[in-house]
Amino acid sequence: MRILVTNDDGIDSVGLHRLTAAMCALDGDHEVIVVAPDSEYSGAGAAIGALHLIQPVVRRTTRDDCGDAEVWTVGGPPALCVMFARLGAFGPPPDLIVSGINPGANVGRAVYHSGTVGAALTGRNGNISGVAISQSVTGFGVEGQGWDEMLEHQKWDTAATIAAVFVQALLDDPPTEPVVANINVPNVELADVAGWRHAKVGQAPPRSMNTATLEPIAGSVDAFTVSMEWGDALALPPDTDTGAVERNEVAVSFLTRLDHQERDDMGTADAALDALLG
Repeated sequence: MRILVTNDDGIDSVGLHRLTAAMCALDGDHEVIVVAPDSEYSGAGAAIGALHLIQPVVRRTTRDDCGDAEVWTVGGPPALCVMFARLGAFGPPPDLIVSGINPGANVGRAVYHSGTVGAALTGRNGNISGVAISQSVTGFGVEGQGWDEMLEHQKWDTAATIAAVFVQALLDDPPTEPVVANINVPNVELADVAGWRHAKVGQAPPRSMNTATLEPIAGSVDAFTVSMEWGDALALPPDTDTGAVERNEVAVSFLTRLDHQERDDMGTADAALDALLG
């Protein structure tokens, strides 16, 4: 089993270091390779970028948390790291993508924009299972991202231990079809975790952006910066990913593929296409 470890916070992220060490310590015959962005790519979702414009640079580097494991950086988002790996840029394609540990819960609508989750989704496009590991930030986890000054008190070992247990189970008993597991962990000691649940994706993260206001740039015409303000913290139902994490539970959500949905309220648009195209 070849495990690719990546993230969206960049190669220097503490969460990536802790996750890599946890993956290397798993039982059984497995190999770990790290392929991560060379800088911050939070919010990149499953984007790979315009390759002809960004001309991504790949570099070999070293780390001290996983013995002689290969470590690479890519000048692009995590989904691009996964795509390059799947296409054989770093040797045999991986059998499993493990992405994280992201500081900040990726729950609710943040799932759509998360580069942590986007890496796992991109792996499934190539029939490779993926696990995304995120951890809430005490006090102010906003839209899937934690502020730097709050990361000093992250309980990384809790998220790393839960990731290790879950991934070990995948190694011992692989799923019959590729799966994307989005796992969100509360920021508490392992002994203080209240349990876990399968959780549906909620409609919002624990705290979201509430307004966006254009602020004129002095000396420029019709040019603005955007000032955003945060809304109040939300309390969502316990069966949602957001609600579970807010109650110190681990939320495990198996994310489906994008699929066509039949609708009975789009008759006018259907008729317009019929009139044009027959």
